[in-house]
Amino acid sequence: MRSKGFDGMVCSIAGVMAAIGDRWGMLILRDLVCGLSRYEDFRQSSGVTNATLSDRLKHLEANGLIERRRYQVNPERFEYLLTRKGWQIAPIMPVLAQIGDSLGMSGASGPPMTFVNRKTGAEIRWGFIDQKTGEPVSPVDLDIKEGAGADDVVRWRLSHAGARRQALDDILAASGEATDVQKSDS
Repeated sequence: MRSKGFDGMVCSIAGVMAAIGDRWGMLILRDLVCGLSRYEDFRQSSGVTNATLSDRLKHLEANGLIERRRYQVNPERFEYLLTRKGWQIAPIMPVLAQIGDSLGMSGASGPPMTFVNRKTGAEIRWGFIDQKTGEPVSPVDLDIKEGAGADDVVRWRLSHAGARRQALDDILAASGEATDVQKSDS
């Protein structure tokens, strides 16, 4: 039986989740991406308890996602900043927000935040880009293949790709859409 942690699991997703810690860690990262950096700002933004916030900040720092910097000596106070490694996780934020918006999960009448290119002001959308053609790829056309670091569990997990494709085809058929594979079969 596996422990509660992700130690020993060969999975990049599990590794990122372990570094973030939990939902509170994700919300702290959200706040850092938005520009908040001080303890009280995190508390006000999320309503997290002092004990939980303190623990999550230590966890994020221990995993190299944030760094703590003193900004006041008497009394001693610190601010928290994303590290280079932390900024690598930042792209998750617009993806989660935009998925949440498309599913109406914010509870608001519209998107609570929009993400824009700071150089042009144009709204940005997340997406997958085909590295050969440079063309956008729909999430329904995404396939997952074994990578160089795959172990037996990864190969077992990916052996279920046919069931994944069938489930997706069933959902699309029910909504009147079709994958490119279904279109080429007709």
